[in-house]
Amino acid sequence: MFLIEMIKSIVFGIIEGITEWLPISSTGHLILVQEFIHYQKPNDAFMEMFNVVIQLGAILAVVVLYFDKLNPFKPGKTPRQIQKTWQLWAKVVIASLPAVVIGIPLDNWFEAHFHNFVSVAVMLIIYGVVFILLERRNQGVKPVVTDLEKLPYKTALYIGFFQVLSLFPGTSRSGATIVGGLLNGTSRSVVTEFTFFLGIPVMFGASGIKVLKFILKGNSLDLAQFALLLVAMVVAFGVSMYVIRFLTDYVKKHDFTIFGKYRIGLGALLLVYWIFKSLFA
Repeated sequence: MFLIEMIKSIVFGIIEGITEWLPISSTGHLILVQEFIHYQKPNDAFMEMFNVVIQLGAILAVVVLYFDKLNPFKPGKTPRQIQKTWQLWAKVVIASLPAVVIGIPLDNWFEAHFHNFVSVAVMLIIYGVVFILLERRNQGVKPVVTDLEKLPYKTALYIGFFQVLSLFPGTSRSGATIVGGLLNGTSRSVVTEFTFFLGIPVMFGASGIKVLKFILKGNSLDLAQFALLLVAMVVAFGVSMYVIRFLTDYVKKHDFTIFGKYRIGLGALLLVYWIFKSLFA
């Protein structure tokens, strides 16, 4: 029986590893999948924490893949390279400020009021339309920022404010930041890479907060739950290693229209499912 539970964790890890980086909403997909795949002993407190902490596996893939670029203490780096690394981290910190100031205080409220099928479906569709319209608007328009090193601090902050929009389940953190970057003249490659880096403090912070709340509410992980969470994180890490490389190469030659169409289709599917579920409940 425990083997079946492990297989479920593998499925969750695969979904998280794919959807955390593609702008299609990892939360939306996890909500959908968890509607049909349940652990044998469902626990609301555990699943609430699980859905956030599993993202640590995905974010660790960024740390591994870009470790040299993100490490200012790497031996052999020139003073100029070290300076550029610190400047990159400064932009990441600045872009994370809106999530700290706005996101943390409102997180529980948004989760209580919008963590449902209808809200997720609506946000999937809205941002799907936005992606399609944005790409149509940008046809033939050359981006202003084509080099991450030249990303202005003001633009980084601007992207950070868009990241706050991902408080709405179904928006997608990467989707929100990519929209913010495209609106402000950054190239697809630049905003995609910056989105990877921006996820590091945000995901570590969000996971830490969820674990702390989990503990403060008197909850604890038994050995089986810890194993399920660990397996999901490891799988999410492995899948993310591939998906990050895929998306980095993809945006060099393609736009985000396909993701917009996918979001609209998935959102419509969720709404249809919710209607039938409500009618026949």
